[in-house]
Amino acid sequence: MIANVLTIAGTDPTGGAGLQADLKTFSALGAYGMGAITAVVAQNTRGVRSFVVLEPDFVGAQIDAVFDDVRVDAVKVGMIANAAIARVVADRLRRHARCPVVVDPVMVAKSGDHLLLPDAVAALRDELLPLATLITPNLPEAAVLLDCPPPQTLDDMRAMLAALTALGPQWVLLKGGHLRAPHSTDLLGGPEGVLELPAQRLSTTRDHGTGCTLAAAVAALLPTTDTVSAVRRAKDYLNAALAAADQLEVGGGRGPVHHFHAMWARPGAD
Repeated sequence: MIANVLTIAGTDPTGGAGLQADLKTFSALGAYGMGAITAVVAQNTRGVRSFVVLEPDFVGAQIDAVFDDVRVDAVKVGMIANAAIARVVADRLRRHARCPVVVDPVMVAKSGDHLLLPDAVAALRDELLPLATLITPNLPEAAVLLDCPPPQTLDDMRAMLAALTALGPQWVLLKGGHLRAPHSTDLLGGPEGVLELPAQRLSTTRDHGTGCTLAAAVAALLPTTDTVSAVRRAKDYLNAALAAADQLEVGGGRGPVHHFHAMWARPGAD
């Protein structure tokens, strides 16, 4: 079976993050990608310039159009922009989705620019997180969701993981990349307990869209495997995409990861 995976997200005209990165990730992992746009973003590898939020009813209409015609095997939710869109997306997921749902609570771009209006935090937390098979917050995003300071230690992360789980998702992947430690350790919590997923830190500035890509990779894999395996394989995919990112020459800021590292010939190779 080739899985059909829908992303509900904002755009990135340089192709490294958002809906474009999601579609690349789905394709790289053998899934058929579909997209419903929530916001059109003017950004590049240096930062976000502005964004225009689509009408909530039109976002809902896009989602309806997909589900009315296509078997959807997984959904990935990224940038929702505001509370009204969060409520519409939640309504459509309750109405249509009978498949895994991965929610990446996109709040701030890699450049530091905010992509979530303040009124949307409560709606995201209360409406969307309880519908999720998996949520994938980084530490600053988790701190905003819980209205608490960012964690400073792995023990702090464990306490934060428990609090996030209490918000209702089946699984939580708390990403530890912002923690100051020699390794980058993520925590995966769910029905099978808590797993530590350490990884070697990669020194690179080509990391635009890493959060989008990881969540999209999990969504692409969930139709054919269990959550723990999907997360492990998604992390392996992202690490390889980061390691190969220097093969690309895209922009003068934080460049994108190489989504098709396993498919494209390395420059200069025979």
